[in-house]
Amino acid sequence: MTTLGGMLTGLVALGPDRPALTGGDTTRSFGELDARANRVAHALRGSGLVPGDRVGVLSRNRPEYVELLFGAARAGMVLVGLNWRLAPPEIAAVLDNARPGVVLAGTTEAALVPDGVEVIDLDAGYEAWIAGVPDTLPDVAVTPDDVVLQLYSSGTTGVPKGARLTHANLAFTPRMGAEFYAMGPDSVNLVPSPQFHIGGIGYGLSTLGRGGHTVLVAEVDPAEMLRLIERHRVTHSFLVPAVVQMLLAAPEIEGADLSSLELVAYGGAPMTEALLRRAMDRFGCGFLGVYGMTETAGTVAGLAPDDHDPGGPRAGLLRSVGRALPWHDVAVFDPLTDQPSPPGQVGEIRVRSGQNMAGYWRRDDETASTLSGDGWLRTGDAAYTDDEGYLFLHDRIKDMIISGGENVYPAEVENALAAHPGVADVAVIGVPSPRWGETVKALVVRNPGTDPTPEELIAHARQRLARYKCPTSVDFVGELPRNASGKVLKKVLREPYWPDAAPVR
Repeated sequence: MTTLGGMLTGLVALGPDRPALTGGDTTRSFGELDARANRVAHALRGSGLVPGDRVGVLSRNRPEYVELLFGAARAGMVLVGLNWRLAPPEIAAVLDNARPGVVLAGTTEAALVPDGVEVIDLDAGYEAWIAGVPDTLPDVAVTPDDVVLQLYSSGTTGVPKGARLTHANLAFTPRMGAEFYAMGPDSVNLVPSPQFHIGGIGYGLSTLGRGGHTVLVAEVDPAEMLRLIERHRVTHSFLVPAVVQMLLAAPEIEGADLSSLELVAYGGAPMTEALLRRAMDRFGCGFLGVYGMTETAGTVAGLAPDDHDPGGPRAGLLRSVGRALPWHDVAVFDPLTDQPSPPGQVGEIRVRSGQNMAGYWRRDDETASTLSGDGWLRTGDAAYTDDEGYLFLHDRIKDMIISGGENVYPAEVENALAAHPGVADVAVIGVPSPRWGETVKALVVRNPGTDPTPEELIAHARQRLARYKCPTSVDFVGELPRNASGKVLKKVLREPYWPDAAPVR
């Protein structure tokens, strides 16, 4: 095992002038990344931070994000990825939990940070901040078991949870790049997923860790992404289905040269078989389905390109997320008996791996309920396996909605809507969306004597939550179906909108 700082040192030795990162018009070589990471480490120490302190970053994708990760790593600190899509109250809640010593933010994103938090502007103040400090390796003892990255996902109650990932967790990314994604020093990886997600910052380390070139996408613009694929001769990318749909719908795809593509990974949201077939036909490369989560530092199971056989005898595997990667134990357990479920029986996916997080930051109870004493991580996802060990997602135990690659927890949205005086009762579900895979729908029981409109309730939610979490439609009902214990029957509510089998993941 190694540290991220040690990984970068080894990559520089392979060739300091090789391109490491591109964002916009800026390209950093491995040598430049190494020197700038050292400056970040010294600047953090000069700001009064000490090993173990948190360093927040609130920005769209950019090379500086990676510099901050490696700089924090070499300073023995923890980089905290902040979601710029959140509303100010949500940002404030995350910052209250993380308590970073400083936040580095883009000029636009800095407006989301509450008063009282020190902010360094990545656009106007960053270069001055790292100027005048050494570019030599700082003298800080760092071990593989030290936490280096903290990424947030909302809990089912809306309380933010910061998954703590160690150097050892992230040290698997180069191996994943080599053995799973077939990446090497000549690979060029397009990364449109936001870097506050493991699918952005973690997946981005897979090619970088192999000495390849990583091209960062700040905004999902299909025409520009197609140009980047041509310009940089992109070989790999990870795309959520919503982005695949956007690329296929872009007029520019008709004349786009996609011949450099070798492998496109997809996941993070439902993808229909029809969309997958269209993408395979147009992109002309291998496709790789992935399953993982922030708490496992990324992918733990995958559907290999050879298992993609639309129209063939194994076409049914397109509904699978594949099999466990060799260095993980992935199994389905009966949540009532805590015993392994036999093939065909639905249970909870659990993972035992060196990639499993160290726990949630300042959330001991939730850590204890997620990480068992014998090394298994409870994902909360329901699935079954077939006789060959292929994993098929069946439902989501936590009722989570995945819209455009973003996780939306119904309880959080329900709490926001319930605060409206016109709402007597509410349930939130995910319904099919041709663009986002799933979108948020609210089913509302009105309070007697009130007459709120769908538009009014959606606007109410948008004042309190990130836009992607808010309902895109509202239906009014006389009552919500409940079982004998009073629990809302979400499955019954979803059935009219999902008449067919569950979509491919």
